[in-house]
Amino acid sequence: MDMIDPFGRTISYLRVSVTDRCDFRCTYCMAEDMTFLPKRDLLSLEELDRLCTVFIDKGVKKLRLTGGEPLVRKNVMHLIRELSRHLESGALEELTLTTNGSQLSRFADELAACGVKRINVSLDTLDADKFHTITRWGRLDKVMAGIDAAQSAGIKVKINAVALKDFNDAEIPEMLRWAHGRGMDLTLIETMPMGEIDADRTDQYLPLSLMRARLEDRFTLSDIPYKTGGPARYVEVAETGGRLGFITPMTHNFCESCNRVRLTCTGTLYMCLGQEDAADLRAPLRASEGNALVAQAIDEAIGRKPKGHDFVIDRRTSRPSVSRHMSVTGG
Repeated sequence: MDMIDPFGRTISYLRVSVTDRCDFRCTYCMAEDMTFLPKRDLLSLEELDRLCTVFIDKGVKKLRLTGGEPLVRKNVMHLIRELSRHLESGALEELTLTTNGSQLSRFADELAACGVKRINVSLDTLDADKFHTITRWGRLDKVMAGIDAAQSAGIKVKINAVALKDFNDAEIPEMLRWAHGRGMDLTLIETMPMGEIDADRTDQYLPLSLMRARLEDRFTLSDIPYKTGGPARYVEVAETGGRLGFITPMTHNFCESCNRVRLTCTGTLYMCLGQEDAADLRAPLRASEGNALVAQAIDEAIGRKPKGHDFVIDRRTSRPSVSRHMSVTGG
């Protein structure tokens, strides 16, 4: 039943955007005046559960819920509780999510009770004023309280930070010490050319090869084979004893080992984050009470998963590589 793409890669990791809505408007991700999908276009929670179950039946072992901000989806905990049955059966190895942390204080205990053992929190600065600037609407104290709640509930937290030139690059050493001091891994991410935003991405883009070289002036970084199932490459930091990850879609893409596909809240399946080709799973889902049509549509889509993306950020390329915003696909 395993899903094998044309390049021999086994697809075992599904990322599901349960909503395109978010309570932040991060400047590298969204325009401030975003137009979100009408609610009538969204799959119901029951439909999302059904689609996820088909993927699990077809070999998905890791399921990550994303957004937008997944925890702003109304009744999202109902979906998480339903999906947790696959953890109990052993069909699913991990159920996790990526969040901005704003709602974690409300949901951390229940997430832990559903078997969520690990989450990623997106956090680009420890400065409250800069945090408000980059998120436009966010409050750092709420995110910090959410991280506290998650750790108190026994959930392991990893911090994801998008490295932005002349914004947070000087803060990265402090963020690394802070994260490692709290037992959290830190992963740095290069900004990606997805969707029209109000800023110029060439002004934001910071190659992580340059960031790593700067960090090596202060820290001893040793490459390690540690993997979480995602695209990050990890090093161990001798001075802190913690792990630092690099996600480098621009300078060193991770496509050769890609085991992921992405499902949106409308039932659209993207086989590659950086390509426009997609498959509609909503129509076959709603055409029959059985799952044969959906399974067939998934097989056809996996059969045309591309080798990799074509991301470009430079002064000659003013248009984004793909038109949809990151919040649509869920990263």
